[in-house]
Amino acid sequence: METIPLLLLPGLLEDAGAFEATLEALRGATTCKVADLTRAETIAELAAQALAEAPEGKFALLGHSMGGYVALEILRQAPQRVARLLLANTHARPDTAEATQNRRRLMELAERDFPAVIQALIPKLMTPAHLADPELPGVITGMALAVGKEGFARQERAIIGRIDSRAHLAAIACPTVVVAAAQDQLMPVELLRELSEGIPGARLEIIAESGHMATIEQPEEFTRLVQEWLGVPQPQR
Repeated sequence: METIPLLLLPGLLEDAGAFEATLEALRGATTCKVADLTRAETIAELAAQALAEAPEGKFALLGHSMGGYVALEILRQAPQRVARLLLANTHARPDTAEATQNRRRLMELAERDFPAVIQALIPKLMTPAHLADPELPGVITGMALAVGKEGFARQERAIIGRIDSRAHLAAIACPTVVVAAAQDQLMPVELLRELSEGIPGARLEIIAESGHMATIEQPEEFTRLVQEWLGVPQPQR
């Protein structure tokens, strides 16, 4: 199988660092582009920006968390461009009233004390074992500080305004893998199962011993799934 270019869509307060291990493993195997999802206040505009900067022609599309919302919008705007789809730690539902209220509260806090927002979010993103890791919380903090409070506010407004994508899932025609994490507090497995069952032929994979940040909590397993999805030969164990 000829490996096609890959467009990666990071989540809230994330950048290319969320995919560091995967990008390193794919070096030389395919062209990778990580979209900047900090420059607009709607999912539709973020998707349009990502498409404008995507590899030419068809590409594989990987979305993590908020990046999954953008990926689903890309499938609505330009389905013919997406050759295969991987959705990780995300779902198809709109924001709930409670979630929106919590987001607005964090946005207000960010204006006064952005580092406090980061510290409030981190315990929800990883398992207790990974929270105790000497490096992983620092990786998340570094990405969040790089996005900044203005980028955070734009992202939260985009997330709040997203549509319900469940009615659109049946139209997705490309090969799709949905990746859940067994201990994800933000995106429980049940929501990922609903997502996979809504997309014709989609396969659900569940990563054990991981919370929401499966890309950095279990980078070897996540990367293995990405390589398998792309058809990239994997090293012998």
